[in-house]
Amino acid sequence: MLFLDVDGPLIPLAPRDTGRHPAVEAAAERLGNPLLARLDPADGPRLLTLGCDLVWATTWGEDANQVIGPLLGLPPLPVVAWGDEVDTGGLHWKTRDLVAYAAGRPFVWVDDEIGDPDRAFVAGEALPHRVDGRAGLTAADFAAVRAWLAAYC
Repeated sequence: MLFLDVDGPLIPLAPRDTGRHPAVEAAAERLGNPLLARLDPADGPRLLTLGCDLVWATTWGEDANQVIGPLLGLPPLPVVAWGDEVDTGGLHWKTRDLVAYAAGRPFVWVDDEIGDPDRAFVAGEALPHRVDGRAGLTAADFAAVRAWLAAYC
């Protein structure tokens, strides 16, 4: 299973150097969200070829299926429902909910806000893979995820 964040990994903080994507740019303009133009439509097929269950782990919620998924060529994906945890004990606010959702299954968590406490919390059952939020997902990120999946799944 792969938990996928949107802002940072798929919509980087800085424009990508992946060339222009006219359909994505048109959708960004139509939807009034210029940051959507930073999506790389090639990420969808790259994610699908990983061969694991993809799950949205983002504050976009179901909007990820309505907006992001179609622009990347992804089918509708399950969406993690976030709890109301206030005191995270130093963990990222998503960490406990992701572990609960995984219910003992091995998982990859792709996000740009993963820290050392999160890595320690999920040690042995997951790959908490931190993406550089300025750059978004890169070939090196996909290679790291593929290697972990090959070893653990």
